[in-house]
Amino acid sequence: MENLPQLFASNQHYLLVVLVFILAGMVKGVIGLGLPTIAIGLLSLSMPAMEAAALLIVPSLLTNIWQLGRGPQLILLLRRLSPMLLGICAGTFLSALLFHKINAAWSGLGLGLALIAYATMGLASIHWNVPTRLETGLSSLTGTLTGMVTATTGVFVMPSVPFLQALNLDKDSLIQAMGLSFTVSTLALAVKLASAGSLDWHVAGSSLFALLPALLGMQLGQCLRKKLQPLLFKRCFFIGLFGLGAHYLWGASA
Repeated sequence: MENLPQLFASNQHYLLVVLVFILAGMVKGVIGLGLPTIAIGLLSLSMPAMEAAALLIVPSLLTNIWQLGRGPQLILLLRRLSPMLLGICAGTFLSALLFHKINAAWSGLGLGLALIAYATMGLASIHWNVPTRLETGLSSLTGTLTGMVTATTGVFVMPSVPFLQALNLDKDSLIQAMGLSFTVSTLALAVKLASAGSLDWHVAGSSLFALLPALLGMQLGQCLRKKLQPLLFKRCFFIGLFGLGAHYLWGASA
């Protein structure tokens, strides 16, 4: 993490961060998710995944707070999803204890597997329902696994997003629930990085800078949402994630 200020001294990396966060914000503006997944996936091509995760803290936190605040059922969702949200925190900190220092190759392998699993489920349109009697237990398990994946790869979506989709929430409540889940994941990851000494003022400043292109991308995405076919856009999104995940698996096995 000490080389991050030098990293930003390079104009090429500076431009990369701007373009990545514009793209990631645009995807989030169109479909309501994808900012951390896209940003971590692309930035990790040129820096360690945890450095990319540190850059993501401010843009992810503020855009997700904005997203969860726009829905109609925040209090009800907080009550219903509290087992999952507590599990995210527990899983993040448990992973930090179990895997104090993660080998870069293993982190790349985990990131590749998470991206491919998420992309495969999206392309296959896999959907199921969570029985009411099992929801609390599955919610806690899902949160714990999500926290562990977040702590090792920086990706928030697995398996939290498929679980939330299985709750049969209406569109607005689903987007709000994802914003709530991502906000808690971001905060838990920030605490984990700070406790490990991987989050300092230099990183915080760089992360704050990344907020601007992320917000610009979200505005572009919201404008494009009315002109694009959502199904086609999602298919291209998941195909891209699958290819990115395959790239990480190839690099980890090399």
